[in-house]
Formats: sequence, C-alpha cells, structure tokens
Amino acid sequence: MPVLDGLWGPDIRLRDTGLGVDVGVCPDEAPRSPVWGPLRTPPVTCGGLSLALELPALIRQLRAAWRARRGGPRGPERGQTSSWVETGKEDFEEVKQDGEERSAHVEADGRLSTGHAGVLLAERRGSYPLIDLHILNTSAQQGEVESCTRRKVKRLLSFQRYCHASRLLRGLVPHTPGSLHLLDDDYLGQAGHMLSKVSAWNFDIFLFDRLTNGNSLVTLMCHLFNVYGLIHHFQLDMVKLHRFLGMVQEDYHSQNPYHNAVHAADVTQAMYCYLKEPKLAGQLSPLDVFLGLMAAAAHDVDHPGVNQPFLIKTRHHLASLYQNTSVLESHHWRSTVGMLRESGLLSHLPADMSQDIEQQLGSLILATDISRQNEFLLTFREHLDNQDLDLQLASHRHFILQIALKCADVCNPCRVWELSRQWSERVCEEFYRQGDLEKKFDLEISPLCNQQADTVPAIQTGFISYIVEPLFEEWQRFTEPSLLSQTMMGHLHKNKARWSRLRFTHPTSESQMQPHVEEDPEPEGGGGGGGGGGGGHEEDVP
Repeated sequence: MPVLDGLWGPDIRLRDTGLGVDVGVCPDEAPRSPVWGPLRTPPVTCGGLSLALELPALIRQLRAAWRARRGGPRGPERGQTSSWVETGKEDFEEVKQDGEERSAHVEADGRLSTGHAGVLLAERRGSYPLIDLHILNTSAQQGEVESCTRRKVKRLLSFQRYCHASRLLRGLVPHTPGSLHLLDDDYLGQAGHMLSKVSAWNFDIFLFDRLTNGNSLVTLMCHLFNVYGLIHHFQLDMVKLHRFLGMVQEDYHSQNPYHNAVHAADVTQAMYCYLKEPKLAGQLSPLDVFLGLMAAAAHDVDHPGVNQPFLIKTRHHLASLYQNTSVLESHHWRSTVGMLRESGLLSHLPADMSQDIEQQLGSLILATDISRQNEFLLTFREHLDNQDLDLQLASHRHFILQIALKCADVCNPCRVWELSRQWSERVCEEFYRQGDLEKKFDLEISPLCNQQADTVPAIQTGFISYIVEPLFEEWQRFTEPSLLSQTMMGHLHKNKARWSRLRFTHPTSESQMQPHVEEDPEPEGGGGGGGGGGGGHEEDVP
C-alpha cells in the first residue's frame, strides 16, 4: 500500500508504489480549473491515470494497478471501470493474505528472532483478533481473518479521518514560537491548567481524560515531548508523531476496565515524575527521556484484557508465537515496532539508530513482565548495597529506566486513596471478567479471578505486600532524599492499612465506605497515574 509522503500540499508525492512512477501535480490543468472542485487542490496523476483525492478510491486504484502489473487482467480484457473498482471478494482475499502468520520467537536474551536480512520482525498493527469466543473454537482461523478485515478497514478509515478532519491538514494550526502546534487550539481551559501541574503526584488522570474527550494519552505525550524539546532534538515530523500516538491510543482496548489508554497515560505521567527526580534529572540524555516516555505510553498496547496463563491454556496463537514466555509483553513491543514503522516516525534517522531505539524499547517493555520481578529486584538491591550504580554509563541508566517503568506500572497503591481505589476496583473487575469467561467454558479459574473467593481488599493487600512495597522500598533508597518517595510511601502504608481493615468488613460496606482521608501535602515533581494500580497487569497474575 502506498505511503503518503506529503499530505495534500501543493506538491503531492507518493513513495514508490511498485508502479515505477511518481505521483505529482498534473501540469495540464490551470490552478483555477473547475476540475479541481471545491477542494481547490490540483488533480493527481499516476502513470497517466487521474486519481480522485478520496483516499479509499485512491487506494483501490493503486491496488488494481499493482495487481495488473503482476499479471492480472488489463487493457481490453477488462473494462475501464472494472479495472479500477475492486470487488469485495478480492479485498477479502488480500486481507487474508496480509493476515497470515509470520513466524518469530523470543530468544534467551529476550530479543526476537530476525529475518534473513537481520531486521527485527514487527507485528502488523491490528493483526490479531480480540480475545473472545473465537479463540475457544477449534476453527479459529476464520474468525481471525474476519477480525483482521475489520481492523484493516478501521485503519483506512482512521487515516481518512486524519486527512479530512485534522486541523493541521486544513492549515489552521498556529505557528507561534514555543507553541504546542497540533494541540494548542484544541486545549480546553481546564485541561491546559491541569497540564501546568502535570508533575503533581495527585494528578487526576480520570478527570484529565474526560477533559480531553478521551485523548489523554495523545495530549499528554505531545505536551511532554514539547516540554523536553524532543520534537526539535530528534527533528520529528509533527504529523507522523500525531499519527503514531493516535495509532497507539487507538490500539488500546477501551472496553478493558484497566488495561486501556487511560492506564497508559497514567503510567506515562508517573514516568515523567520519576524522570524529574533530582537523582536522575541531571544524568539523563534526550534519548533516555525519549525511550522512557515512549515505553511508558506503549507498554500495554493491544492488551486483550486477559493474562498469560489464559492465553496458554486456550492455546492462543500468541502463546505459541512467543513460546509461552513474556507473551503479552513481547506482543506489546512488536506492536509498538510495527506502529513506529507504519507511521514512519523514525524513518529520517539512520537505520542503525532506529534499530537501536526499537531494541531498547523492547528491553524496557519486557521488563514489565511481573514474572521477572525478583530478578530485577535482586539486581537493584545488589547495586544499592554495593553502591556501584554509575549513571554516567548508558547501561546503568537503561537499568534505572527499567526500574522506573516497573515502578510507574504498579504505582497506584502509592496514590491518594481516591485515585488508588478506582484503579484497584478496575483491575479486579478485569480479573473477574476473565474468571467468568473461564467458568463459562469449564476452564480452571485463574488465581485472583474468582469473584466469589477473591475480594478486592484481599487482592490489594497481597499485591501491596509482595509486589509493590518491596520495589518501592528500594526505589526510595535509590532516590533519597526525595520528597516524592516519602509521599508515595506514606500513601502506600495508609492504603495498605485501609485495605486490611476492609478485608474484615462486610462486602456491602466496602462500596459505601468513602470518608475523606487526610493526606500529606502533594509535592511538585511527582507523577500522576502509574500503572499497576491496585493490581498490576492482568498478565502479572501469578
């Protein structure tokens, strides 16, 4: 499929489409020609063929030309109309071919196997179906193709929305120095005010998501990239950046109570706060900051709402693809790589640099696998005991970024009660949904997924005691003296005590008990919305 290099500007170009021709402005029509219609943009030709500016029609025509070049019917064998109008059957056949499985596996060091050319194999965005009844049928292939078809159409429509609805493409974007470009005119007053305090630990990501009309992840990432000057430093194209972030946000499943785009925004904001810690802020390079924010935003992309054991026991193709090892984390990483390449965000960088960025993103995202918790915790503790962490070394900075992302991913118990409680209930609701699905199909109910046996207070008390508390105790050792760490540990201990009390309270009173708890003053420089929030990843269930 051709990739649009310029977007509806005065000199429209398409990259190599396999037709051996460039697409440019037709010189045969005067600028005021009525042929252009209300768009007032010049017609486009491809190999002498006039192409309509409606994206679906353009894509259909180029597909047909590509097929004709491969030996399909052409010229007098097919009428002019039928030569450029694809039938539904042909589209479905192409989608089926595009959706075929590509083999790859996770090697011992956590990296994916590469193709013959040594290039990292990336997953097509939306190449896998949602976790639903399809995976429980023996003939799941048909369901996969149908789902792939829907997702492919969704991608085309999404790109068409960018072309017709983006303020940038309509030339309405202000270019005042220091502006946020793509987002300035779209900020609501309250959302803009919240962004001015994005470093506060009591940042309410739920409110921010409502104020941004469900675009909290895109809005937050664009703002933080601007704050750090990453757009200028890496010479990023704003259209490609917005396209990439839109893909990431879209590929989070909004129907998931917990693993959705709001969770990703929450982790990103927490990561931002950790990057501002005095122990780290002066040591990090722009690449470190770029990797930390990107990994936080995409660390759970395309999460299906069930955990790894569920995928394994239902024999899902992802479990086979990654040999039952870090299944979801590997999928998140490869999906991110696929979107980076599809959007072309890093296409202007040298190949070795973009490949290094992809690999480092993978190392960060794979670190969120809760099954590796003890591995990272013991290494972190050993470094602190030996006092041998040297942040001048890139490898040590990368390790701290891994720890920071792990903290951001499970930091919700360290939030004020009002926020922490919401995340706890959301993650447990996602657990219970999986348990109900397992029960419906006579599967063994996974740990923490039985709503009758596993209460929210019990789940949270155990999660804090065995996962969150040990990790944040070491993080406090690393960052001391840190006002943010002191605040987080204070909230953590209060929330743990509260959940412990609720374990022995009648279940009905749990939802009624919401008295205000006096909280310590919130420091600037904290993060708002980390990820594990009361329960961590669903794939994190032991």
